[in-house]
Amino acid sequence: MKPIFTIHAGEYLVGSYIEENYKNLNVWLPSKDTGIDLLITDKKNNSTVSLQVKFSKDFLVTHGTREEQGKLESVGWWTLDRDKIDNSPADYWIMVMHTFNDKNRHFVIIDPKELSRRMKALHPNSKKVQTYLCITSSGKCWETRGLNKKDRVLVANNLFNDKDRDFTKYLNNWKPMEEMFKKNVRIHK
Repeated sequence: MKPIFTIHAGEYLVGSYIEENYKNLNVWLPSKDTGIDLLITDKKNNSTVSLQVKFSKDFLVTHGTREEQGKLESVGWWTLDRDKIDNSPADYWIMVMHTFNDKNRHFVIIDPKELSRRMKALHPNSKKVQTYLCITSSGKCWETRGLNKKDRVLVANNLFNDKDRDFTKYLNNWKPMEEMFKKNVRIHK
């Protein structure tokens, strides 16, 4: 059943996070689906950033071995449409994870062009991309879809290395969005 008078959980978590941490910004909800879930503006509505938000429940309890689970904080799973990423009007895509055990929120904030490049590198033959993002207990973020057990154990132990699978620099990194507002530039694609 699709609700008609509410926003989805991911949009709520992103919007509430922004309102809690950026008192100088406004959060707006579009009245129709245009590929932008949230519009963020400065208080004078001079600068804007558009966001596409994707939410995943935490799959940690069903992901991997007990050894892996003990070293991971959260595991999210999304099905992404490559055409929607490639043609996205949003400035950023945000993958939201709400951790199962600690009730923490994590956000992977990435430019859709970079997300598209990585998905093409990691899953070149898929129009619909199944992707897992795993957050380790030490604060690293990895895309692990298709990795074998040995590599997943390396991820859990912070011994894995693959620049296209490493999403750590996008994990809870709001700085690029902050910089857009500091420059006071109107941002629209």
